[in-house]
Amino acid sequence: MKIRLNVATQPFESHRRFLAGSVALGVVGLVALVVLSTSVARAWRENRGQRAEISGYRAQLAQLATQRQELASFFGSPQTKTVVDRATFLNSLIDQRTFPWTKIFTDLEKVLPTGVRVVSIAPQMRKGEVDVKLAVGATSTASANAFLKALQVSPAFSQMRVSDETRAQGADQQDKLLIQLDAVYSGALEDP
Repeated sequence: MKIRLNVATQPFESHRRFLAGSVALGVVGLVALVVLSTSVARAWRENRGQRAEISGYRAQLAQLATQRQELASFFGSPQTKTVVDRATFLNSLIDQRTFPWTKIFTDLEKVLPTGVRVVSIAPQMRKGEVDVKLAVGATSTASANAFLKALQVSPAFSQMRVSDETRAQGADQQDKLLIQLDAVYSGALEDP
């Protein structure tokens, strides 16, 4: 005869369901870990070429930055500035030599009425345009107005603006009115 005695202070509880659930959850987590790890490894292998390309671009940027610093120090040196200033001066001389003086005088002659004369003319080449500063003397206000109107409608001159106008003080002066004006001369850019 066997006697069964339960000497435990608490009754027996089975933890099988908890253990089965934990194992199932662990297996699902392990499968998810394997799937995610393989996808990360695949993406890392596929992006290897792009990473190499980016590192190549970074190396090129570093090399270009170094070249830029070298060029900035070269062009910032006093010797180079002297050469650049000399080249600018020589280019301005060449521009003055190639300026069509006869053409501008011919165009001015077409618009110059009687009683008006050119006192001074100073052309300056800037960005493909020729800025002309004119000083004009006139014997009367009517002849000065006729000149300004003729200059405005002339195809060789544009953007005309009067910068100064002075009247003669003495009676012995030839010009009763002296006009300073600026204009853009486009006749120099036309083909002959």
